[in-house]
Amino acid sequence: MREILRTTDVTDLSDRDIPSMFLEVVERGWSLTAAGGRVLTDLRPETPGTYVDRLAEETTINGRGMTDYDLPAAPDERTPRLVRRCLAYVCACLRKAQEEFGDTQVKAYVSLSFADTEEALLTSNVTFCTPLPDVRPYTPNLEALTGAAVAEISLEDCSAWS
Repeated sequence: MREILRTTDVTDLSDRDIPSMFLEVVERGWSLTAAGGRVLTDLRPETPGTYVDRLAEETTINGRGMTDYDLPAAPDERTPRLVRRCLAYVCACLRKAQEEFGDTQVKAYVSLSFADTEEALLTSNVTFCTPLPDVRPYTPNLEALTGAAVAEISLEDCSAWS
């Protein structure tokens, strides 16, 4: 992931980089679940689910694959546009979380991997969670992951990109 971020122009991220359906999610902001989970309001299910812990609740509700059907297949065109979309969305959501909760505890996780299809196009997933002292980390050993490139992003990271 470091290499992808190093070689992709991620300066001047803005709402223009975010697909409209994800921009609507940003605009509706955050809310708390009955268990205290920090979730994107627009992604909350109509019927509350049952989760093992707050981490599972937050990552399940907040996690989505980033829209990519309109992106070109050529990796040199697809990768930078997909990464920009993810990071713009992440930064907008993290700013909203700070406004809502008054802190910077929410973290974003962006993963990039190749689809298990004949075309093997690069795809991405974004989720958010709040690290808790009594719950295992979302990605315990980020550096040792294989099969996908994953980045943990905080609001502080966003200041370099927008």
